Amino acid sequence: MTHFSISKLRAFIGSLAFLAFIFTAQAQNTLTDDNGVAAGGFDVTTYFQNAPTTGNPSFTAIHEGAIYRFVSNANRDLFKADPAKYAPQCGGYCAFAVGKMNAKVPINPTTYKITDGKLYLFFNDLYEGKPLNTLELWNTDEKGLLPVTNANWKKLATNK
Repeated sequence: MTHFSISKLRAFIGSLAFLAFIFTAQAQNTLTDDNGVAAGGFDVTTYFQNAPTTGNPSFTAIHEGAIYRFVSNANRDLFKADPAKYAPQCGGYCAFAVGKMNAKVPINPTTYKITDGKLYLFFNDLYEGKPLNTLELWNTDEKGLLPVTNANWKKLATNK
């Protein structure tokens, strides 16, 4: 695990505040790309099979204004039967950022965790030239962050 001091973590959170402001200002409740595709184009049902896989543009479903892609008709039908089961929490934004910063921050779709049957996605990219995986930070206090994240998301999702 990459070690970050408290001061570096604070600096990271402060630096992401600007990004968070931009994403929050868009008032978008589901993180999508420029084409309206959610979850980085990954088939959200495959996370629950512990094998996240990029979906095929031929198999899609729309949920809450976002396009979800799937690897097959069968996976699309699973999603359509129960989208609340498969759709990422926090609208697909970084769960750590929602909990810690009360902000919408982009994610890396290959960095995820399923907790209590719910899919959470996380930021995982370079920060100041060094790798930063917010899932690692999440895992240090998941029990404390989870209720805050859920409460923060309820507020963020209703702020238009």
